[in-house]
Amino acid sequence: GKGGMFRENSIETCILSMVKQITSPGTDEKTLISVLTERTNAQRQLIAKEYQAICGKELKDDLKGDLSGHFKDLMVALVTPPAVFDAKQLKKSMKGTGTNEDALIEILTTRTSKQMQEIGHAYYTVYKKSLGDEISSETSGDFRKALLILANGRRDESLKVDEQLARKDAQVLYSAGEKRWGTDEDAFTDILCLRSFPQLNLTFDEYRNISQKDIEDSIKGELSGHFEDLLLAIVRCARNMPAFLAERLYQALKGAGTDEFTVNRIMVSRSEIDLLDIRAEFKKLSGYSLYSAIKNGLVDTRGEGEGGTNWESSIDIYTLLG
Repeated sequence: GKGGMFRENSIETCILSMVKQITSPGTDEKTLISVLTERTNAQRQLIAKEYQAICGKELKDDLKGDLSGHFKDLMVALVTPPAVFDAKQLKKSMKGTGTNEDALIEILTTRTSKQMQEIGHAYYTVYKKSLGDEISSETSGDFRKALLILANGRRDESLKVDEQLARKDAQVLYSAGEKRWGTDEDAFTDILCLRSFPQLNLTFDEYRNISQKDIEDSIKGELSGHFEDLLLAIVRCARNMPAFLAERLYQALKGAGTDEFTVNRIMVSRSEIDLLDIRAEFKKLSGYSLYSAIKNGLVDTRGEGEGGTNWESSIDIYTLLG
């Protein structure tokens, strides 16, 4: 099973099996799927490393050459190191005309400080540019300032809470918004981007005591645009991150055409963190299972260019990840 003993001969068996599938005419997708999904992410990275040593080529390049459409994207994502995967997702959300702010917000609010630091290193390694510089050139104002703090991985990760600090921060937030003409955006940015999530939850309780309002209502009333969206996302993540990500999946899967970019990212990046919780929250939110929503979403998009190819194999992977 996942996480069990993973001996050298096991790696070689996996690689030989993959080489056979990739080089033979008509790839047996089920074999590829079982080799990659029955391993932890760390084990998949080990397979990818050994594959390159044995074959002299990168596994992801061979998968790209052999597969197509949505299934290809998903298989390549599975063999990409998590920090590199996130770096590429961030790049994708900032390149071309228009920035995908929702994707930027989702990634930067749901990763730990340690993960953000690793993503920053990976971004520089892959693109030879700093993530901070890229964010600076694609965003502006208070939104940019808050994103840069998150990108630097400076949020406190401690589980300890300080009641006195919570009362003080709640008062600062109240004085910065509800209590004055105009809003002191920096106060909101500093507290919401730097305090730990448990600390923020205590602060939000104190805030309600002082102002008789929920922090979300104050943010909606005092702030606007992408900056408002970002701070609301932080509040939702602090309160219940799986519920926040379930909502993102719900939005990606409803209506015409599935946002496969978002579905792939959440399913792959959360598969060993909180995907079971996300599935439970999705059911609570929508009344139906995440699996059935993905199945319906992918089936609906089949035939629309490349998006619908190999959809049955993609559904198999999502089921095994969850």
